[in-house]
Amino acid sequence: MNPKVLAISGSTRSHSGNGIILRSVAGQFSGQADVDLFEAIDSLPHFNPELEGESLPPTVADFYRRIEQADAILICTPEYVFSMPGVLKNALEWTVATTLLSHKPIAFIVASSSGVKTMESLDLVLETLKQEPVPDSHKLLVQSIGTKILPDRKTVEPVTNETIKKLVNALLADCNSID
Repeated sequence: MNPKVLAISGSTRSHSGNGIILRSVAGQFSGQADVDLFEAIDSLPHFNPELEGESLPPTVADFYRRIEQADAILICTPEYVFSMPGVLKNALEWTVATTLLSHKPIAFIVASSSGVKTMESLDLVLETLKQEPVPDSHKLLVQSIGTKILPDRKTVEPVTNETIKKLVNALLADCNSID
């Protein structure tokens, strides 16, 4: 049985480079993994720690369910003002009082103009939520993403694509080592 990967885009743009990367991964790995694309990150309400149990918003309950059902998580995000987008931070904050991400294989790609600061902050947040470091083989910085999207607006240029495939293969190997 193929591992189930929840792919989370940190961008709210419908045709973002981040979405293109995740949709490309879903297509390229369709025989090796079941990729569940979560592109409606902006549907999550603002984090409120008082909302739990029966008062948990349905969109958050669905997000939790998708995380629980996933064998691994793949995040692809841009950088806004030297940080991760607020919608991604908000989504991660919803998991803070849970163990949903604890010890679950996670990989992330920061695809942006620069992305260095988001790499640092996302790594710190995920290490805190996972309760262990994210391996270096599960982290990728794709700078100048706009120059790496091919004219078909569905794929990235070959060198970047090969690097992304290495990261996804490392994530899937992590899933298989847990079984």
